[in-house]
Amino acid sequence: MASLLQADRVLYLVSGEKKIRSPLSQLYYCRYCSELRSLECVSHEVDSHYCPSCLENMPSAEAKLKKNRCANCFDCPCCMHTLSTRATNIPSPLPDDPAKTTMKKAYYLACGFCRWTSRDVGMADKSVASGGWQEPENPHTQRINKLIEYYQQLAQREKAERDRKKLARRRTYMPLAFSQHTIHVVEKYGLGTRLQRQRSGAPISGLAGLSLKEGEDQKEIKIEPVQALEEVEPLPEDYYTRPINLPEVTTLRQRLLQPDFQPIGASQLYPRHKHLLIKRSLRCRKCEHNLSKPEFNPTSIKFKIQLVALNYIPEVRIMSIPNLRYLKESQVLLTLTNPVENITHVTLRPCEEGDQDDLKSTATVAVSAKELLLAGKDAAAEYDELAEPQDFQDDPDVVAFRKSNKIGIFIKVTPQCEEGEVMLSFKMRHDFRNLAAPIRPTEEGEQGNEPIWLTHHVELSLGPLAP
Repeated sequence: MASLLQADRVLYLVSGEKKIRSPLSQLYYCRYCSELRSLECVSHEVDSHYCPSCLENMPSAEAKLKKNRCANCFDCPCCMHTLSTRATNIPSPLPDDPAKTTMKKAYYLACGFCRWTSRDVGMADKSVASGGWQEPENPHTQRINKLIEYYQQLAQREKAERDRKKLARRRTYMPLAFSQHTIHVVEKYGLGTRLQRQRSGAPISGLAGLSLKEGEDQKEIKIEPVQALEEVEPLPEDYYTRPINLPEVTTLRQRLLQPDFQPIGASQLYPRHKHLLIKRSLRCRKCEHNLSKPEFNPTSIKFKIQLVALNYIPEVRIMSIPNLRYLKESQVLLTLTNPVENITHVTLRPCEEGDQDDLKSTATVAVSAKELLLAGKDAAAEYDELAEPQDFQDDPDVVAFRKSNKIGIFIKVTPQCEEGEVMLSFKMRHDFRNLAAPIRPTEEGEQGNEPIWLTHHVELSLGPLAP
């Protein structure tokens, strides 16, 4: 029975450039395009950056300046858990009488998981709980900054060259000379400024993250190529004979987490600033409406917009599968669940021959052509034992049971392959009423919230044939 609960047993086809098949729980429904959307066919936008430890919101410009890291929170270099600030008392000489000492409070970083402390690498304690901690300097910082400036300039030149080619391509379709009327319209409505900004010689902003400041494009940056060394530093004489102390040697993961230093010994592991997390919103690429938009507050897990397909499209599940045999008809029990509050009309039909979406079917399916009625979702009806069930006059040969907004239906499956997984597909057509406010007011005599009919391609995996 556990195998029937797998999410990948029932897949819905997402229409678009790529034929994507995904469970309904991983899809979104665009109420404006009236189509399913997957994570591959939506655009991702970053709404906010925040630290997962102190939950501080950070603007995008500041997060970019700090390399997407928090200035106050640190990760343990050994196990990558969050470090906490510990307080202790240390003796300190009095300024008036150095011979006498007094207890002074000091702070250091410690990991509550692996017991690593900042004292293990010789970091000095701080007199205040918050403040800048000692950080190692990368000896190659100047070289890296020089390379970044060089590639910024190179990216700007390549983008300017691409825009120049696009403009030259457009000019071939333009007339040889502007008419007097065109020049008059340009001067009258102030379009000359826009055309001037779009000319080929105008300054063009660089790529995202690789833009130059004003005036830097005039200065040509040159870098010196790296020269290979003929002689390298020799290894110590006891390199192969010295016994290895594993606790003092860093692991490959610890070295890759600090790519700018790649420490060899555990005494060179310094705490790293914690990476920032993001809250992102999803936008439909076709109509550019938001499908998912979270709250700006990092402590909130609510969404302003969350168009999950599971809340709008009837869900198909497999309830029971009999023993399937080659060329023998079997009866499979499916369930249909209505997620909306109004009655939904559903019709199932098999795929036609030559259907381009039906590529993986290894069995034929026979479904009833009768229209199925799904009751609206009512959360209170599940706990109301005295509620009278609605009389839908179901056909017992098609509908096995009905409970609240869920029904069980029979379909007949005939496997067509002697071995392998039994795959079948069918079309599900249902009506949907968009309860969102319309963009434009309806005309007189036109009824609002008229139902639209949607058709989905559904694929089921029923498992292997019985021996």
